[in-house]
Amino acid sequence: MSNVLARLTPPAGAVKTSKRLGRGVGSGLGKTCGKGMKGQKARHGGNFGKLHFQGGQTPIQRRLPKRGFNVPFPVVTVALNLADLERFEAGTTVNEETLRAARLVQGRDVKIKILGDGELTKKLTIEAHAFSASASEKIEKAGGKAVVLESTVAAKTESAS
Repeated sequence: MSNVLARLTPPAGAVKTSKRLGRGVGSGLGKTCGKGMKGQKARHGGNFGKLHFQGGQTPIQRRLPKRGFNVPFPVVTVALNLADLERFEAGTTVNEETLRAARLVQGRDVKIKILGDGELTKKLTIEAHAFSASASEKIEKAGGKAVVLESTVAAKTESAS
């Protein structure tokens, strides 16, 4: 076992030897260490390591105007069609937990809206934050029940104030 460990080496070309800078003129990388004579590129630091540096020209992200507004905590709504709910068995209560288990809803703090695309042939109790008019009509027609949930986002803002 120790014999094998002693013979382990990285594959050919995996290890690159580093440049030994400043070790005399004969090394080829002595004196200026391959940076040439003078100038900004020869100096320590410089601005070439900076992201978006454009050689002293005003960078494009400063030349372009700021536009719009980003909502810091957007309310994400997941839209599901009735055709997506056909996979559940008759008599099932379809809520956020069952939808997450079926991988139909993902992410945190999402609102669920049921849309009326497709047909529903089973009697289901569906709990969601919103229903379209056609969706609630088709659910009632199939013998099911559409339960509107209180929004968790609205509940958080009311409790905070």
